[in-house]
Amino acid sequence: MRHTTFVAVGLALMAGALAGCSREDTAQAPASEPAAQEGVTASVAVGETGAVAGLAWAVPTTWERADDRPMRVATYRTPPADGDSEGGEVAVFHFGPTQGGTVEANVERWFAQFDPADGQSTRDAARRENLEIAGLAVTRVETRGTYNAAAGPMAPRADMRPGYALIGAIVEGPEGAVFFKFTGPEATVEAQADAFHTLLESLQPR
Repeated sequence: MRHTTFVAVGLALMAGALAGCSREDTAQAPASEPAAQEGVTASVAVGETGAVAGLAWAVPTTWERADDRPMRVATYRTPPADGDSEGGEVAVFHFGPTQGGTVEANVERWFAQFDPADGQSTRDAARRENLEIAGLAVTRVETRGTYNAAAGPMAPRADMRPGYALIGAIVEGPEGAVFFKFTGPEATVEAQADAFHTLLESLQPR
């Protein structure tokens, strides 16, 4: 079950570099297995499972597994919403038991990648909640605006994408933090929010 407390956050924009890398491929499981897990949103079908660092999750069937990329456990593509020319991307990271920076540093880094729209401040555009799922501490965040999609925490402002949104989650797993970062056009992220929450609710230590 999700226990939700929304807190408006004001964050100093910082760009903390992530260090180290540890990777484990996702595993296949029978389509019926993840759906049977307690707490999974019934309206979103799941099939494939993912796993890394003592943590497992279920993947919505409408998402497609993308090719492997450096420093990522997995990348999933979501379908676009009506009117959007491109879908969303869910990137999963794990950097080792003591690598990747603190939860606070990563939350701030994600928010710093967005320029809020309509003159809003980061405090106005960003939301944060603390959850407990299957005994795991989860920090979930949202923001929207113009997204700097250039690779790397210190990347130049070279790939700016207006009208984008982020839903992110940092899971404090048995073998270190696992990061789930969902970005895409606002309408697409909104349309796939239930699917992302289904993934989070399926989280289990293994």
